[in-house]
Amino acid sequence: MIEIIDLHKSFNNNKVLKGINLKIYDGETLTIIGCSGCGKTVLLKHIIGLILPDKGKVIINGVDITTLNEDALHLQQQNFGYLFQGAALFDSLTAEENVAFGLRNSNLKQQDIYRRTKWCLSQVGLSDVEKLKPAELSGGMKKRIALARAIARNPKYILYDEPTTGLDPIMADAINDLIIHLQKTLNVTSVIVTHDMKSAYKVSNRIAMLYDGKIIGIGTPDEIKNSDNPYIQQFVSGLSQGPIQLKIHEY
Repeated sequence: MIEIIDLHKSFNNNKVLKGINLKIYDGETLTIIGCSGCGKTVLLKHIIGLILPDKGKVIINGVDITTLNEDALHLQQQNFGYLFQGAALFDSLTAEENVAFGLRNSNLKQQDIYRRTKWCLSQVGLSDVEKLKPAELSGGMKKRIALARAIARNPKYILYDEPTTGLDPIMADAINDLIIHLQKTLNVTSVIVTHDMKSAYKVSNRIAMLYDGKIIGIGTPDEIKNSDNPYIQQFVSGLSQGPIQLKIHEY
């Protein structure tokens, strides 16, 4: 289980996280929703230990990773796969080399790395693009290759940062299906950050909304969809009018 306790984080004078409390259970898919710039990605990076909090704890299977030294933290991070918002593939490497990148520092032999890479690509529906470089791939292909890289080390947890952003509706739904497929076949715990409610409703066991630095509601997709919290209802309904005020500057 992942447990986040009273997590605070500020950047200069900007208080982003103001006391996050959240439990993520083994084997579930939890989606974190919220307005752009509310701190969803910042929270995700705390879970994997890329950012340290000003205050609070991030407990992974009973270990508070905020207290670990660099070597111990690195061992914990090996339990995670991370899908970056922009895929973050290496332009100079082929699809195959991108997927295998994290395996190069393992104890696997070259032949085993090759087999593992082929298997990961097959899991995301790509078996004929191994030698292509990112510039030769569509946005959807890049996302799927990044996802293949995220599962390459057989992680216990996969963190997804806006997995459907920039994709057309059909490809976005294909990515949703992949998330569900991997959660079932690999029995991983998934944490997804998104503002795509169609995706959130489809893939999630539970949904949590982040607003003003705190989790203001959590529940099943149906519970969130029918929440009587006006902030949650405005967000999931996609309404410009409501308690969440848009910050629009006129020039």
